Amino acid sequence: MKRTNAQTEEQPAAARPPAAAEPLVVLEPATLTPEQLAELKARAARADENWDRLLRTTADFDNFKKRAAREKQEAVKYANEGLLQRLLPVLDSLDMALAAAQTAGPDASQSLQAGVSLVCQQLRAVLAEAGLEELDAVGKPFDPNFHEALSQQETQDVPEGHVVQQARKGYRLRDRLLRPASVVVAKQPSA
Repeated sequence: MKRTNAQTEEQPAAARPPAAAEPLVVLEPATLTPEQLAELKARAARADENWDRLLRTTADFDNFKKRAAREKQEAVKYANEGLLQRLLPVLDSLDMALAAAQTAGPDASQSLQAGVSLVCQQLRAVLAEAGLEELDAVGKPFDPNFHEALSQQETQDVPEGHVVQQARKGYRLRDRLLRPASVVVAKQPSA
């Protein structure tokens, strides 16, 4: 079945078969000069070299990521090592105080109290060195960012809204609140 020009023109371009009127061009293998062949070989060698460099760089980067992740896990796992090493002498002092309390006679309570007081000071010094800070709230205005109100107490000795009593100390690690101070807040006596 032969098509007419009118039928061919009505069909969309995508549905038309390739035009038979266009002659097929046969490409002959290009003849390369020795300089062109040498240049192509040099380019191929550079491409191979760049590919190898890319593979090595990718492998190095993957190894770096694995090593960084492993070092991070170790840092997190052993982050408290230095603090614990500084706390060990305090633990030793507490063990000695307990041993002394068990072997001491009835007169030793005062020396035991002094020893425990020294251990407490030693512990506070180690914790302060690690960045721990006590929050002293007594007599200061109530601040919900640092204080936890347990109750209110009627008093004329302390201005209203100030802390009358601290039930439990608050602590801050550098600039981060670890635990708010539990406090009793002053209020004016009712008439």
